[in-house]
Amino acid sequence: MDHASFIIGSWVLTFASVAAYAVYVIRRGRELSKNATSEEMPWT
Repeated sequence: MDHASFIIGSWVLTFASVAAYAVYVIRRGRELSKNATSEEMPWT
């Protein structure tokens, strides 16, 4: 149990980083989609 705080802290930091990046990617995608034309969005 000597290293538990380091291990837990590492997991928290990892998950927080991944969550922050996911939020960034989603927000950026939504921002870019506002300027996209119908031809650039074949899935719609």
